[in-house]
Amino acid sequence: MRDSKRISINSELNNINIIEQFVEEICDEYSINNNYFSNIMLVITEAVRNSIIHGNKLDPHKKVRLSFRSKPFGLLFIVEDEGTGFDYGNLPDPTEVEEKDVKGTGLYLIRSLSDDVTFKDNGRIIEITFKIASINYEISIKRVNELNLYLKIKAVEESHK
Repeated sequence: MRDSKRISINSELNNINIIEQFVEEICDEYSINNNYFSNIMLVITEAVRNSIIHGNKLDPHKKVRLSFRSKPFGLLFIVEDEGTGFDYGNLPDPTEVEEKDVKGTGLYLIRSLSDDVTFKDNGRIIEITFKIASINYEISIKRVNELNLYLKIKAVEESHK
C-alpha cells in the first residue's frame, strides 16, 4: 500500500469522474466498507466540485489538486485550488437560513460526513480527515441523519431555481 498519492485535474466538472476513480482506488487499497466509502466519496467530490466552481470559477486553465495521505488515525485528503479563497468562517448554517438563499450546503455536507475539516491559505486549501477507527453505530446513524437533512436542503434549493 502506498501511504500517499496525488492527482491534479483541470477545473472542468466532467473531470469529477477522475476524482471518483482516485478515491475508489484508495478506498479499495484500504478495504474501506461501503457505508464509509459513500461518505468519503460524497465529501471529496463535493470539496473538488466547490474548488472547480467557486475557487477556480470553472476556468479550465486552473488546476485542482487532490492529495491523499494515510495517517495512523485514518485517511487525510487535501483539496487545493488556484482561486482567491473565501471567508469559510462566515458562512451561515444552511439549516437555519431562509429557504430561497441557501449557501454553504456543500461545506455543511463536508463537515457532517467527515471527522475533521481544516481550512488553510484563506480557504484555498481544505484538509479533510476520516478517522477510520472511529466508525461505530452512533456515528453512522448521526451521519445518515445529517445526509438526509442535506438532501432536504438541496431539494428546497432546487425547487427555488
